[in-house]
Amino acid sequence: MNDHDKIKEFEEERRLRIEGNPKEADLVRAANDFMTASTKRKYSYNFTWLGRPIIQYPQDIVAMQEIVWRVRPDLIVETGVAHGGSVIFYASMMELIGQNGLVIGIDIEVRKHNRIEIEKHPLARRIKLIEASSVNVATLSQVREEALKRKCVMVVLDSNHTHQHVLNELKLYSPLVTSGSYCVVFDTIINYVPDGTYSDRPWSGADNPATAIREFLTSNQDFEIDHEIDNKLLISVASGGFLRRKQSDTTTPQPVR
Repeated sequence: MNDHDKIKEFEEERRLRIEGNPKEADLVRAANDFMTASTKRKYSYNFTWLGRPIIQYPQDIVAMQEIVWRVRPDLIVETGVAHGGSVIFYASMMELIGQNGLVIGIDIEVRKHNRIEIEKHPLARRIKLIEASSVNVATLSQVREEALKRKCVMVVLDSNHTHQHVLNELKLYSPLVTSGSYCVVFDTIINYVPDGTYSDRPWSGADNPATAIREFLTSNQDFEIDHEIDNKLLISVASGGFLRRKQSDTTTPQPVR
């Protein structure tokens, strides 16, 4: 067996293992129990990326790394900035890819202490912050202007997690996603943990990103859920939220519908 065949053999073993994960009841149960317990303990707040709090599960960070490396976007748009760890993570991936990549971070409020840390970071040259509502027409116009200059665009939705807000974001930003790239919607986990887990927030088991995705996909045939990522991770706050734009001849952002 030559080296190429060995690589193919390994990849096939991995594919079959991932495909079989959902059938492993004990594994799935353990993953679900961990997600419920760890969410209550704000587990995602424990980690940093290159010095900034990232507020993500390590499994999701790895999944996003795989997507970015494979898709190689030259623009990543993220709604929701918080402490800035995610925008710095995406900027670091852009740096590794080696293109003239840019990350646009949108937040209705970029707190002063977070802005200072983001703007003085070594990767700040790859980051543009927009302090405004993600669903504001003027905000979308700024982002679209930049997206039209780019070959490959990826979108990450991680701001307000109510059904209507996420649905609005999906309708506004999904047309910018290029063929074969992704629109990733975080915190679908809200749909699956016990009600009351987020008692201090306006979202719930009936009003969350997962319900928004379901409604979005009923009228949008351009995207599909990448279930292989879900089956691979098992532990994720974005289960069902890895939306891949179906391949087509189009390589530039689509008109806003």
